[in-house]
Amino acid sequence: MADISRSRSITAPPQAIWDVLADFGSLSSWADNVDHSCILNHGPGGAAAGTTRRVQVGGNTLVERITEFDPRTALAYDIEGLPTRLRTVINRWTLRPTGDATDVTLTSRVEIGAGPIARAAEWVVCRGMARESDSMLTGLVRRMENPRA
Repeated sequence: MADISRSRSITAPPQAIWDVLADFGSLSSWADNVDHSCILNHGPGGAAAGTTRRVQVGGNTLVERITEFDPRTALAYDIEGLPTRLRTVINRWTLRPTGDATDVTLTSRVEIGAGPIARAAEWVVCRGMARESDSMLTGLVRRMENPRA
């Protein structure tokens, strides 16, 4: 399994950033690399954990399922709908207050399999996910620091 992280310091309180991230179906309103997003199902009993959203990125349709929901701290979700060789793909957002700002980190985890070829492929996929993470973080910064833009 390979992990890669991208971080930004955003001039906004953790609660404001959390409100945007926790509005799980509205990803396309601030992430430039997402064409469409919407909630498919809510978690059991209306819980956040287990909630799924549909995400359209170009010609690819993904389903993202919340696996961790810790208000103002962490949001993680599995990404489904990628090529079957990608056994596990997870994104995890973490928020950490730092004075008048919040450090926001997006970590992507990829598992393809065992062996050196699989590990090398995991890193290649992680590098691509890092570019997507950078784009999402840029969109989040723009949304938080220039809400009327």
